[in-house]
Amino acid sequence: MSPRKPMVRPGGRSARVQESVHDAVRELTVEVGRDALTVPMVATRAGVTPSTIYRRWGDLQELLSDVAVERLRPEAPPEDRGDIDKDLTAWAEEFLEEMSSPPGRAYIRDALLGDPDGTNAGQCSAYAAEQIDVILQRARHRGQAVPDVETVIDRVVAPMMYRILFRPGALESSYARHLVHGLLRASQS
Repeated sequence: MSPRKPMVRPGGRSARVQESVHDAVRELTVEVGRDALTVPMVATRAGVTPSTIYRRWGDLQELLSDVAVERLRPEAPPEDRGDIDKDLTAWAEEFLEEMSSPPGRAYIRDALLGDPDGTNAGQCSAYAAEQIDVILQRARHRGQAVPDVETVIDRVVAPMMYRILFRPGALESSYARHLVHGLLRASQS
């Protein structure tokens, strides 16, 4: 297998190929299930040759990882509720709900399993950091005291991800609220 090529936002034909392959993966996952997917099946649905997929993604797991990272990308900035506590709590509750859902857990697994060099994990982390930064910047502009992004990741995101990955079970939104309120109390001291 050839070394994995970095996934960049392609343009032109390359973008169309990526989009059609990603669409094929999502459609087939719904139709036949993730475990039944094969590269030839995805290639046929996408209208490309299997060699195109192998050349670009290396193998099915790396393709699934790429699709997962794209699916984990936030679609919009976090809602502005006018207060750091409300903004960060709402974001953390939504993050926990999405990531701990069965599809969210599957995307996380796929993103990590097809990621030998950690690039996809880093991208997923960057998505969360960008969302958190938006919330913190808004709060700063309102004159509120705010922690830094890394502190929020360490005190809110990391515990939630640990529980999602290693302590599967029902996670309530109260857990996200507890983490955010603890962080904000500590940062205001």
